[in-house]
Amino acid sequence: MTERGMIFNEYQVRALLDGSITQVRRPVKFPHIDKDAMCELSGNELAGELSAGNYRNSPHGKPGDRLWVRETFSAVPDHDEPVGCSALLYAADCGTPYGKWKPSIHMPRWASRILLEITDVRVERLQAADESALLDNLGDMLEDCDSVAGRAFNHAEHYAIAGVQVGLNPEMHGFKAWWDKANGAGSFDSNPWVWVIEFKRIEGNSHATN
Repeated sequence: MTERGMIFNEYQVRALLDGSITQVRRPVKFPHIDKDAMCELSGNELAGELSAGNYRNSPHGKPGDRLWVRETFSAVPDHDEPVGCSALLYAADCGTPYGKWKPSIHMPRWASRILLEITDVRVERLQAADESALLDNLGDMLEDCDSVAGRAFNHAEHYAIAGVQVGLNPEMHGFKAWWDKANGAGSFDSNPWVWVIEFKRIEGNSHATN
């Protein structure tokens, strides 16, 4: 069993905490080199390996491995212990930071409050998933009118209400805008290969935090 850190945004963290998200998607980075044969693997070849239970070429691990969640945070210093902290604050909780928020990429293992256990890893085309599975990746982002997904959703919804054909469902316009912002313009329409990591949250204090 291996543990790895994985970044989640504040919307996704809230969804993890309330149990409404159980899978995430990450783009497959090509060229993807086979660790044994040292040759390039196509998306179809990766998908075939994983469906056969071979996870050697998965950078995200295999079922049974764990992911500790990296999220935006702020540490409140302990003035009695110069090298310690008295509390941890998390942006997903919608509070105010002590000083400035620290980006999720800088979160150390001991500061993580959420641990996930992988239940499945596979590779598929982004648009092979049903809409509900894709929208779960947004958490409550569509409700935030200041977010890229929220703005796109509201814009498309207003047009749809007015009777204008908008193609995708308004919610999916929100997902598309968020995905393209994160992965490059046109990424959604290119229907890229993605890693699908399914997981369950491990509750309680069953994991180490130092």
